[in-house]
This record gives sequence, C-alpha cells and structure tokens, in this order.
Amino acid sequence: MQPSADANAAILVSIDFGKNDHQESSQELRLLAETAGVRALAIIETKRQRPDAALFAGSGKVQEIAAIVEQLEAPLVIFNHDLSPAQMRNLTAKLHTRVIDRTMLILDIFAQRAQSHEGKVQVELAQLKYLSTRLIGQGVDMGQQKFAVGARGPGETQLELDRRKLDKRVHLLKERLEKFKHQRKVMRRSRNRSDVLSVSIVGYTNAGKSTLFNKLTKANVYVADQLFATLDTTSRRMFSEGVGEIVVSDTVGFIRHLPHGLVAAFRSTLEETMQADLLLHVVDANNPIRDDQITEVNKVLAEIGAADIPQVLVFNKIDLQDVPPSVQRDDYGRIARVFLSAKSGVGLEGLQLTLAEAKAARQEQIEQLQNEE
Repeated sequence: MQPSADANAAILVSIDFGKNDHQESSQELRLLAETAGVRALAIIETKRQRPDAALFAGSGKVQEIAAIVEQLEAPLVIFNHDLSPAQMRNLTAKLHTRVIDRTMLILDIFAQRAQSHEGKVQVELAQLKYLSTRLIGQGVDMGQQKFAVGARGPGETQLELDRRKLDKRVHLLKERLEKFKHQRKVMRRSRNRSDVLSVSIVGYTNAGKSTLFNKLTKANVYVADQLFATLDTTSRRMFSEGVGEIVVSDTVGFIRHLPHGLVAAFRSTLEETMQADLLLHVVDANNPIRDDQITEVNKVLAEIGAADIPQVLVFNKIDLQDVPPSVQRDDYGRIARVFLSAKSGVGLEGLQLTLAEAKAARQEQIEQLQNEE
C-alpha cells in the first residue's frame, strides 16, 4: 500500500456488532464513499459486542487504525456509524487525521447533489443542525453560563458567538422552507380541485425510480448507477390513455440508517409523497436484500406520515433475472405488485393498468365526498 497524496482519499472503518445487515451496510459505505468522490485507501472491519464509550472502536483497534493512517498518510477516516461529538474528538486526537461518521458523509453527498434552491436550503439546515452539537466546547449548557463572568456583551465567548450565528441562520432557513411549503400547498389545493391523479415514486436509493419516472413522463431527469442520484423532488404532468392527466413525482431515494435530521429536513419536499393518491414503491428485483430495503423504505414512509397511502410494489430490473413481466393482485383483487423493466419498458402495460385502477378508485372517492356534502 502506497502513501496517499490524494485529498479525496480515506480509510473506511466498519464494525460488526452482530447485526444481520453488517455486510450490506459495509458495501453501502463503499458506495457512499464512491458517490462522494472519495477513494478508499483501505477498508478496516472488526467485531465488537458494543461500541466503546470513548473511542467507539476500542483502544486496541484505534491504535491499529492509527498505524495504517500513518503508513498511508490518510487525510481522512470514515466510520460507518454515527459517532458522538466526544468520540469524534477523541478519535481525531488519537488518529491525528480528520474523522467523520456516516451521517456527515451522507450530508456531504446531499450538499454536492442538491440542485434546486429548496434542496440546497434543506441540506444546509440539516448540516447546521448536525454541526450545532459539534462546535468546539460543545456539551456546555449555555443557559447555565448566562450570568458567568465574561459571558455577556463584548466578553462573550467565541462559542456563544458561533452558536448565535448558527441559530440565526437556522431560523432564516426554516422561514424559507415555510415559504416553499406554502407555495406547494397552494399548488396542491388547485390540483386537488381538478380531476388529476397524484402519484409519487418512492423506493430505496438506486432502485431505478428516476429511470421509471423518465419512462412514464418522457422527462430527462438525471439518472446514474449510484446512490442519491436524485435529491430534489421533481413533478411532471403526463397524459395516459384511459386515465387522463396524472401528476407524477420522483423523490429522493431512501437508505438504511438514513440520518434522522435528513428525514426531518426533507420532510417538506416529501410532503408531496404524503399528499399522493398512490405510491409506486420501486424495488430492485435483482437485489438479494430487497425485502430489507422494502422494510427500510416503509419505516421512512411511516415517519413522514405516508404509511396509509395506497402503495403498489414495482419490482424493477426484471431483465437482469430473466423474470417475465406480470401483475399480482391481493386478496381484495387490487393490484399489489407489478414486475417490469423501467429501462427496456417491458411490463409497463401492467403499470398503466395500475394507474387506470387508481384513477377509478380516486374518482369513486370524489363522488362519495360530493354525495356526503
């Protein structure tokens, strides 16, 4: 192993605490690093029963990592876990290089990928909330220092100044997001009065959501074989024979252990999902852990209040497994699963049938509401 002169290189550290998803999580760390433009100098894996309170990985393993950092002149170490501010400080001191955790890595990717003004505001808000607990000197209760000598006016500490600036910026960003939220609410109110079906495409990152969105709407949304290729929710109107007008929204991909702050920051964008008549939950049919990914997506949907919206599982990439296109119905005769290839277009007629049935169900609901009025 040669020393690194690459500022975008890192040592990756993944610790197995005995959970079933360790291998998949480690693989995701590699993909996340790659997506962020980071070259992996080495991948260190180890087992522990529980995290070490001070160093997360334990003193012996940290010494081993420190030796590799020195040998490779690694400018960065990325842990595949969430580190506490104290653990991050301790690790930085022991390893003599910069240390970040999984959340910080994902936030960096989101900062790189956000395109719309709202997306950038949401990412910055999540970053600031994350950094607020990691200011130098964190952990001190500022309320208790309120009347401390030198803690007022010109004598206030740099930490208090930093926190004040941060709080002001967070407040400003929240106000901006509220304006975006209001604009979307007005647009939705107008759409709900019209005879338009609202469909949101959701799913695990890299499942093929944007490819399906492009195929349905003939749009040109960026598609790449990497994590979080799409961050900003994109909505397009389309016309389908026998269905009429449909508004289709492509959303950010979900991932296991998605930082809670990111879910919170993107809640306003994901409201488009919460207001949908139908969720098309895209699944990579070729992925051996697709069932776990379905569970992870449903967890986030529950968190944003979208668990009760009608959902159809769309098993994508069937061309990679030589699976025939088909439609499966549940015990009530409703379409529950569609098997297709968004890339080739094979099986899209099953999705068209799904949309037609969803439109008929929405029409029935509207008529019932009108009769009740």
